[in-house]
Amino acid sequence: MAGGLAALLDDVAAIAKLAAASVDDVAAAAGKASVKAVGVVVDDAAVTPQYVRGLSPKRELPIIWRISQGSILNKLIIICLALAMNQWTPWLLTPLLMLGGTYLCFEGTEKVIEHFTSRGNHEEKPAVDQGKDAEKTVIRGAVRTDFILSAEIIVIALNEVKDKSFGLILGALIITAFVITAGVYGAVAVLVKMDDVGISLMTRKRTTTVGKRIGAGLVRAMPKVMEFISVVGTLAMMWVGGHLFIQGLADLGWSPIYDAVHNVSHALSGIAGIGGFLAWTTNTVLSMLFGFLWGSVFAMPIMALHQRKSNAAN
Repeated sequence: MAGGLAALLDDVAAIAKLAAASVDDVAAAAGKASVKAVGVVVDDAAVTPQYVRGLSPKRELPIIWRISQGSILNKLIIICLALAMNQWTPWLLTPLLMLGGTYLCFEGTEKVIEHFTSRGNHEEKPAVDQGKDAEKTVIRGAVRTDFILSAEIIVIALNEVKDKSFGLILGALIITAFVITAGVYGAVAVLVKMDDVGISLMTRKRTTTVGKRIGAGLVRAMPKVMEFISVVGTLAMMWVGGHLFIQGLADLGWSPIYDAVHNVSHALSGIAGIGGFLAWTTNTVLSMLFGFLWGSVFAMPIMALHQRKSNAAN
C-alpha cells in the first residue's frame, strides 16, 4: 500500500514537472514571439495617443480602456484565424508575412517622406472634433487601426512558434496578445496623462518649488517624448518590415539579398569585443535601408496620387 502511494506521488510529481516545463515553454515562446513583433508594438504605442487628442482629459482613460477592450477582441479573432491557417493552409504564412512587411515598409517610408517634404509646417489634426458622437468615432477608428496592427503582431508571433504543438502555439499567442495589449495601452495611458500630472504639480498650492519644476519639466518634455517614440516606431517599422520581406524572399527560394546581408553581418561578427554588436547593428541598418527602398516603391506613387487629388479639390 505504501509502495503504491509512493508510486502515485512520483507520478503526480512527474506530471507537475511536465506541466511546469510546458508553462516555461509557452512563456519562452511568447517572449520570443513578442520580441519579433517589436516594430509593430512601438508603432502601436506611437499611433494610439492621437486618438484622444481634442477630447476632454477626463475621458482619456475611459476611452483608452474601451479601445484596449476592442484590441483584445481583435486579437482573439485573429488568433482563431491564425490557428486555422496554420492547421490547413500553412503555406500562406510566408506570403502574409511578406505582405505585412510590405505594409510596415510603406507606412514607415511614408512617414519619413512626409517629414522631409512637409518642412515642419504640417500639423496633424485631432482624430475628431468635440461633439456628442466624438467618443464613438474615436473608438471605432482606433479599433479599426488596431485590427491591422494586431494582425501583423499575431502573424509575426505565429511564425516564431508555427512548428510547436497546438497547445503551445495557442498559449504563446494568447500570452503575446494579452501582454502586448496591456503593455501598449498601459504605456499609452501613462503617456497621455503625464502632461496633466505636470500641470497639476505646477498649479497645486501645496507643491514645493522642486515639485513645480518637475511639473514644468514634464509639460515641456512630453511632446519631445512622443516625437521620440514616433521616430523609433518609424525606424522599427522599416527595420522589421524590411527583414520580414528579405526573409520571405529567401524562404521562397530567392536569397541574394538575404545572403548579402548575412555575409556582411557574419564578417563583422568576428571582430573581438564588438563583433556581435556590429553584426546586429549592420543587419538592422541594412534591413532598414531595404525597407525604405521597398516602401518607396509604394509610398511615392500613392502620395503623389493623394497630392494630385488634393490639388484638384482645391
